[in-house]
Amino acid sequence: MSLAIFDLDNTLLADDSDYLWGQFLVDQGIVDAKYYEQENDRFYKEYKEGKLDIYEFLSFSLKPLADNSLQDLLKWRSQFIAEIIRPILLKPAQELINKHQQRGDTLLVITATNKFVTEPIVNLYGINHLLATTPEFIVDKYTGKVAGTPCFQEGKVTRLNEWLQETGHSLDDSWFYSDSHNDLPLLKLVEHPVAVNPDEALKQYAEKSAWPIISLRDEQCPVHHFK
Repeated sequence: MSLAIFDLDNTLLADDSDYLWGQFLVDQGIVDAKYYEQENDRFYKEYKEGKLDIYEFLSFSLKPLADNSLQDLLKWRSQFIAEIIRPILLKPAQELINKHQQRGDTLLVITATNKFVTEPIVNLYGINHLLATTPEFIVDKYTGKVAGTPCFQEGKVTRLNEWLQETGHSLDDSWFYSDSHNDLPLLKLVEHPVAVNPDEALKQYAEKSAWPIISLRDEQCPVHHFK
């Protein structure tokens, strides 16, 4: 049994759930539109450029969780999943997940996007294990702070190693699918790194390293690399 690890945003999804959640909060009038949209765009640009200060971003992105009641947050999240996320689920991604499940592999999503946003998305794909940036939650309320290591860049390796120790899984014959050069630390760690609709920096690295490059965006295109 192998471990098949998946990034979420722009890998299993046709967009970035973290960015879209911020835009959803703007569109619903939950946050100050001008300020929040401007900062959300800035952080997303810095992420794509590999320049994101993850703690600065989390201070920004987790604040709405602290500023609102859990009841309201859960209501908004349900609406977000139904209206924004379901339309960007990818059929080829589900087919790839199914193939790994049929092989008897253990499936894990590892994402920088916080667990509040991503947990129901991962459930839609039928994946049981999730490592995500964890918002601190004390006495039925989010604090706006992060608990533990943010699940980003080298932090994904840290969180994965902790999970491997806890669960007894190993990286023997392991897979990792990602679109982003931010995930190179983890891609270099597994036996089967796969670039999925990669950004330019990852595409160049994957080509140089002879890694498979696949697309999960074209429903007419089967996943040929899988054996």
